[in-house]
Amino acid sequence: MTHDPGFTDHTIRHYADSPDMQKKLYKRSLLIIVLSQIFGGAGLASGVTVGALLAQEMLGKESFAGVPTALFTLGSAAAALLVGRFSERYGRRLGLSTGFFAGGLGALGVIWAAVTNNVALLFLSLLIYGAGSATNMQARYAGTDLAMPNQRAKAVSIAMVSTTLGAVAGPAMVDMTGDFAVSVGVPALGGPFILAAAAYTLAGLVFFIFLRPDPYIVAKAISAAQQSRDRRTDEERTTVHTSSNRGLVIGATVMILTQIVMIAIMTMTPVHMKHHGHSLGDVGLVIGVHIGSMYLPSLLTGALVDKIGREAMSIASGGVLLLAGVVAAAAPPDSLAVLLIALSLLGIGWNFGLISGTAIIVDSTDPATRAKTQGTIDVLIALSGASGGALSGMVVAHSSYATLSLAGGGLALLLIPVLIWSRRTSRAAAPAQDKQLES
Repeated sequence: MTHDPGFTDHTIRHYADSPDMQKKLYKRSLLIIVLSQIFGGAGLASGVTVGALLAQEMLGKESFAGVPTALFTLGSAAAALLVGRFSERYGRRLGLSTGFFAGGLGALGVIWAAVTNNVALLFLSLLIYGAGSATNMQARYAGTDLAMPNQRAKAVSIAMVSTTLGAVAGPAMVDMTGDFAVSVGVPALGGPFILAAAAYTLAGLVFFIFLRPDPYIVAKAISAAQQSRDRRTDEERTTVHTSSNRGLVIGATVMILTQIVMIAIMTMTPVHMKHHGHSLGDVGLVIGVHIGSMYLPSLLTGALVDKIGREAMSIASGGVLLLAGVVAAAAPPDSLAVLLIALSLLGIGWNFGLISGTAIIVDSTDPATRAKTQGTIDVLIALSGASGGALSGMVVAHSSYATLSLAGGGLALLLIPVLIWSRRTSRAAAPAQDKQLES
């Protein structure tokens, strides 16, 4: 069964048997992902920008301002698992479109909660709204399904750059959407969620209408055909399986560590700046540069990951994150320029880690179970980011921002011994992998 209405098993097999058709579908899928990710980025950023302010306005207490982020992260983690499993069973088209539609539904719930001043509905809706963020991250894998090994990091980077376009536009339209919301009887802070609802719905429609035939289903058909021709011995299969499991551990470790370090330092930087007299404009500038550094270098990073290797760029991620931590710790509290450099380095280090780690995961998974595995790993990434954000406040409360920054940089250094271990243990698997390529 293809689980792709409108495309028969014969049509899917036709794609699976034709390298030329696969190349065309790969390029077409990337274009669809670019368009959808622009909408998805706008949906993600526009709502996140004012979520905490909306909760504070409705509850009248600053102590609850962090609740939206917690609910959003929890919803994102749960949705990553569900979208991954749904995509594995029914394909990327239905999995990703359903996730985006759920995010749009959550945004509509937030709007209604703002109109009725219903706090319980607000919290439930924010939980559902997190599905959009999870789907936005899962979409980066869709471009890799039919990519050659030396194209996978580039495919991830294209999706990430596309997200940036929407993520920049969303917050820039806060005032405009706020004015529109007031004109239709919705509180001003509900305006960005109107944009989020529309953007997530459009992102889902792009996938649902245009991502056909489903590249993931075609990739599974290709894998099934290759397995039927597999002439490896049981020992060779065991060796390759062990190598794949090791790759999953390495890829997940790279992305989890970079996520913890990035979220921890980023979360406390605005607090640190406000305590030392910086204006909200300064804070916005630093965080804006940081977010730009997280996504804008993606095309260059993708090319480097494919050209010089996943491990080399993962090690570079650890080095750049360490440098970011040292610069942030050494920055004079009143120096905006040094903090800009530190947070820019932090974004670049995260970018290196996410793209190289994602490429390692794709390299190490079989198409038959790839989507479920990717969803599970994204759950761990989301939860690790939430943990990093929560622990960062405790570290600063009991010590200092400098201590947090140095601790984050030190944690990033763990990537180096992990990757050295990976390189040493992979040598034993090289002969079996060479035989696999020859067959």
